Amino acid sequence: MRNFDHKFYNKGYNLIAGIDEAGRGPLAGPVVAAAVIFEKYYENPLINDSKKLNQKQREKVFEIIKKESLCWTFSVVSQNTIDKINILNATLLAMKNSVQKLNPQPELILIDGDKNFQYKVETIPIIKGDSLSLSIAAASIVAKVIRDKIMERLDLLYPNYKWRQNKGYPTKSHYLAIKEFGVSPIHRKSFLKKYFNDESAKI
Repeated sequence: MRNFDHKFYNKGYNLIAGIDEAGRGPLAGPVVAAAVIFEKYYENPLINDSKKLNQKQREKVFEIIKKESLCWTFSVVSQNTIDKINILNATLLAMKNSVQKLNPQPELILIDGDKNFQYKVETIPIIKGDSLSLSIAAASIVAKVIRDKIMERLDLLYPNYKWRQNKGYPTKSHYLAIKEFGVSPIHRKSFLKKYFNDESAKI
């Protein structure tokens, strides 16, 4: 990871944005995408794929990213939009919205995964980019920390689903809570068609 972005700097790019998302798989809540640009050849061994860090480590590194990045942004796309345009399109929308907020704007965009979106500069999808690219890894941390905080706030409104613990992901206890308490306005209808088609399940 330490040298992956360097090959793009060595080609003459100065402003490289890494982009990643959090929340494609959950049954409830939004999808969040983040974009981060560092100074050329910036390095920090603490920055890693968000999945390889625990919550305390992610929050610590998030503060470092906020202070030491050239710029960072995020975008939130709600569960209602996810249901309207599907999770893939909602994810790409969140990513594009994040890039549009960056100041300065990037000269190159590195995207985690195998999907892409059109932008005014070159965009390159990178499979497992969050474990290869420093800028993508930083974006994965930003997106994860922000989405987790959103789900923790929503947990205060809908405590039955224990979103503080499961962050909306499809755990056994989450499914059991849906079965017992029904679906909430924060759940994704397209992910829970069985429950939303049952009028008696709505709360």
